[in-house]
Amino acid sequence: PKAGDTVYVSGAAGCVGLTAGQIFKIFGCRVIGSAGSDDKVALCKDYGFDDVFNYKTTTTAEALKEFASKGVDIYFDNVGGEMLETTLNFMNKYGRIVFCGAISQYNKNRSEAYGVHTFSNAIGKELKMEGFIVSRWQSRFPEGTQQLAKWVTEGKLKVKTTEVLGFEKTPEALLGVFKGKNLGKMVVKVE
Repeated sequence: PKAGDTVYVSGAAGCVGLTAGQIFKIFGCRVIGSAGSDDKVALCKDYGFDDVFNYKTTTTAEALKEFASKGVDIYFDNVGGEMLETTLNFMNKYGRIVFCGAISQYNKNRSEAYGVHTFSNAIGKELKMEGFIVSRWQSRFPEGTQQLAKWVTEGKLKVKTTEVLGFEKTPEALLGVFKGKNLGKMVVKVE
């Protein structure tokens, strides 16, 4: 990212979205987020996002028209589906899209999956799009861990967890992630 880039992070109140948004802010970007409740919107604002919208009460198109009037330079996608389709319309020329997740599609079979109809924007706008799986960067984990810890110590990066007590609650906690029950990282505490 470059300072001044406009970044949109979907799924912004989860562990990955909160972390990504804060890192983009550290690099001097303007960060827009989307989340599925007013509590999650407030959390993202508390964590430094410039603008955040509740996608259940405001459409992605309405929000990006308001918050990204000059377009989106980077889209950090945790949701996929219709949100991705809409965001492609708002991408700036030479924009970048990081495909980190597609939570809106995880529980759908192939016939139910949302087909994105605006991929032609990637050609006309010369977008760079790449999937992101953290294990690809395993050789750099020590470096990443050190940098993240430094930012936490400096107060530049805040961590939020939702804790569930008891190993027997693990299935409930996992399902809670897919249902949006968590703020930040879902943690199962075992005593």
